[in-house]
Amino acid sequence: MILEVRTVEPFYKNGFVVGCERTHEAVLIDPGDEVDQLVEIVHERKLEIRYILLTHAHIDHITGVQTAKDKFNVPIYLHRDDLFLYESVVQQGAMFGIHAEALPPIDRFYDSSLIHFGDYEVCIHHTPGHCPGGVCLQIGKKGSADKHLFVGDTLFAGSIGRTDLPGGDYEILLRSITTVIFTLGNKAPVHPGHGPDTTVEHERATNPFVTEYLANHDL
Repeated sequence: MILEVRTVEPFYKNGFVVGCERTHEAVLIDPGDEVDQLVEIVHERKLEIRYILLTHAHIDHITGVQTAKDKFNVPIYLHRDDLFLYESVVQQGAMFGIHAEALPPIDRFYDSSLIHFGDYEVCIHHTPGHCPGGVCLQIGKKGSADKHLFVGDTLFAGSIGRTDLPGGDYEILLRSITTVIFTLGNKAPVHPGHGPDTTVEHERATNPFVTEYLANHDL
């Protein structure tokens, strides 16, 4: 797997390029303010972007969508339940004192279908809680058990996503982590929307929010 991540201020949000080492087909995940660096990676590594995949539609994860669409002219994917956030990007920007402009329309909403690029496939898992339309993108080679999880702001190394923004729900978030993400492989690498990578195994054992929740629920 070709995997590149870039992060810039002010949000220090992780944006990803994930590609197939054989075919050089690739996807962009959550292009934000670091989009120019992601575009540079695509050109340097001679990748062919097939899709723009969004884990959710909070402003820090979507500010680079217009640039990515202009550069690559490929379909933009989002979960339908986050469309209201995506379409209110101008208002989201105002909340943070940031100028934002309306974004290109979403081309496709996630469903149960797999998304393919090169030798890889993307399985979509709905993980609401941080926001209604949050998803986990489970990516790996077809037929392989070795899958990477791109979880947006649902789960972080040692922490979890905030739930005080519109559509957030703490109980639903912990349920998404423990009954969805934690079922996708104990050794699975987890790539959060902010901060360092982790694994399902590590977060199950050490994440204080998770361990407290599991101690109080029969899961």
